[in-house]
Order: sequence, then C-alpha cells, then structure tokens
Amino acid sequence: MSTAALLALAPARKTGRVRGIPSICSAHPVVIAASLAMGRARGTPVLIEATCNQVNHEGGYTGMTPADFRSFVLRIAAEEGFDPAGLILGGDHLGPNPWTALPAAQAMAKACDMVAAYAQAGFGKIHLDASMSCADDPTPLLDATIARRNAQLAAVAEAHSPTPPVYIIGTEVPVPGGAWEEVEGLTPTAPEAAITTANLHRQAFAAEGIAAAFDRVVGLVVQPGVEFGNENVVAYDRPAARGLVGCLSELPMLFEAHSTDYQTPQALADLVQDGFGILKVGPGLTFALREALYGLDHIADVLFPDRPSLRGAMESLMQNKPQYWAKYYHGTPLHQHLQRHYSYSDRIRYYWTYPAAQTAVADLMALFGDMDIPEPLISQHLGAAYAEVMTGQTGRTAPALLRAAVARALVPYFDACVSDA
Repeated sequence: MSTAALLALAPARKTGRVRGIPSICSAHPVVIAASLAMGRARGTPVLIEATCNQVNHEGGYTGMTPADFRSFVLRIAAEEGFDPAGLILGGDHLGPNPWTALPAAQAMAKACDMVAAYAQAGFGKIHLDASMSCADDPTPLLDATIARRNAQLAAVAEAHSPTPPVYIIGTEVPVPGGAWEEVEGLTPTAPEAAITTANLHRQAFAAEGIAAAFDRVVGLVVQPGVEFGNENVVAYDRPAARGLVGCLSELPMLFEAHSTDYQTPQALADLVQDGFGILKVGPGLTFALREALYGLDHIADVLFPDRPSLRGAMESLMQNKPQYWAKYYHGTPLHQHLQRHYSYSDRIRYYWTYPAAQTAVADLMALFGDMDIPEPLISQHLGAAYAEVMTGQTGRTAPALLRAAVARALVPYFDACVSDA
C-alpha cells in the first residue's frame, strides 16, 4: 500500500495536470467490492476510508478494529483480483468525536489510542479531526485549540505508523454523514480562513516536534458549498467558491471535499478541476445499494408472492433498535417512515450488519438465485439498469443488478478524478 498517489496530487496540479481521487467511505462489502473492481478495471488506486464511529480501537458500530477492517478490505481485494499495492486505507474524522460526552482530556486520550490503532494497522491516510467540543469545552472551539489537538494526534500517528502517513487537516469540518436537517444554502470557507487554518497547523506541528510531518499534509478540509440533508442536496456553486479556490496558489496542499454525495457528474468534475482533489462519498453509495435491494424486493413481490419482504424486515429492525435514527428523523409517523427508508442521509446503512438484516437480504437473494429476471420487471423497478441490461453491459441476475447499482453511483467519481482538462 502506497500513499504516493495522494502525495502527487498537489504537485501535479501546480504543473497543470489536474487529478483527483474518490474517497470511498463505507464498510459495506458490496460497495467495497464494486469500488475495487472499478479500480482494477481502470488501473487506478482505490482509497477506502473508515470513520471513527464505524471502526475504532473499541470496535465502533461495525464491531471492527482498524486491524479487522484492514483484513476485511484485503480479503475483498483478493476476491476481486485487486492488487493491494494500489489500495490506500484511510481513517476519517479521527479524533474525540465518539467520546465528546467525556471531558476533553479523557476524550483525547481515547482519540490518541484510536489513532495509534489506525497507524499500527497501516492506514496511510489520517484525517485529523478534533473540531468538536467535549464535555468541558466551550462551543465552538478556537481554531488554535483544534490545530493543537490535531497536532497531538498526528504525533501519535508518527510514533506508531510503520511508514510515514499523509494527513488531512481542517477546522471547518462538515458533520460526518451529512446534515441532520434540510440545508437551504451554504457559504464556502473564506480564503483567509483556509490560509489561517493551514498556518495554525504548521505552527502546531512544529510545537509538537513533528514539523517535517506537515510536508505530508495533502489535503485541507473546507466547505466548498456542498452538502446534503435528509431530503435535499445543495449543489456545487462554482462561482461562489471562486475566492476559496483562488487561495490554493498560497497553499502546499489541495482541498478535501466532504459530503459530495448526490452531486451531479458535472459538479464533481468541476470540484476536481477547482482543486478539491479528494472527493469523499459514502451514504450516496449505500443509498444506491438500498435502492437496488428495494427494487429487487418489489420484483420479488411479483414473482414470489406471500413471502416476507425485505422492506418489512428492515422496518421492524429499525423500530426495535431506533438509536441510529430517532434523534435525526422528525415529523409525523409517515414522514419518519419515509426518512427511515429513503432519506439521503441513509441512516438505514447502520442496520445492514445486523443479523436480522443480513438474513433478510440473504433470503431475498436466495429466492432469485442465478435466474434471469424478466426485462419488463427490471424496467419497472430497476429502471436505471434497463439500458445496461439491454446492451449486455449488466446481467439480469440479482447479484449483477445489485453490483451494477453501486457501480453506476461510482462512475461519476472515477470519471471526475482522471481528467487533465
């Protein structure tokens, strides 16, 4: 595993060669498999990231430590025939976020243990994120405090990594997984704020005795003006971001864009051209997966009537275990039901690893086996795949249609990141 592709992004841009890389933020095996298959087919490196809540030294909501996640991804890479030399593993939002109910000293101690676990497991890209307030902190934190804590975490990574990692820094960091409510509009980060953030981190790294590590900061998290809420998406407004983009000439790194899920292909291409060289995507991929699973579930209603539905199984599971959605989805019972299943924030993704969900999905896929699904039903319930099926690009089996749905969501990211225009 090498981070060379990330280290090359900013220097390449300064010589007129614009490139980027998608950051796949998901622990779902179908999403990871589809991403690695696309990287193999295109001959490009693949960056797969785990978040602090998803994977940490205490297990996270997936039950995986960083070492477990590494083994999990490498196993899928072997199955897909992807050379692990082209795989980059990243840790996303690494900081005290899972422990903000604790005083800052305790939360940061746990964050340091987590970063050490990520570093020891060979994660080459570390997103340092101490932007959140802990129990005894003021709100919001001062940028200098965030930079100092990020540098403390970087020092831990330096001490535990088998090879020097690259870093992502920033103080204006979007909420992991998208906004909680409807987002009406966003103001891009002010250029002077971006430059100040970089300078504060340079100083903080030096104060921690790791000044040389700042040369491996490859990305700065800023707000480009893109976001998604439960029910709406804020599209990239290129003219509005012009001032922010202009300050890249004064920075040694590129920007990392979070929450790019559901942006149009043109918007993604514009982001990369404008210097947002790392495009993070996660819920948008599992949203596409859920769409395909539910499409197959509707087809099963026709072909295999009087059987338990996947939709019903997921509704029961989410009602019995509401901790991942209850404080995020509001309104009438009908509105909450719609959000549980169809929200852009895709909080249903937290449930696919539960045994009840895995059994329901396995039962659905077993019904179809390797049968060819009738084309009219594909047109009716999986219409986005119809043209691919008719041209032979995608098979008519349930596994092929499921994989194709995720691949279709990935294509705009891979396309946007290879342009030299």
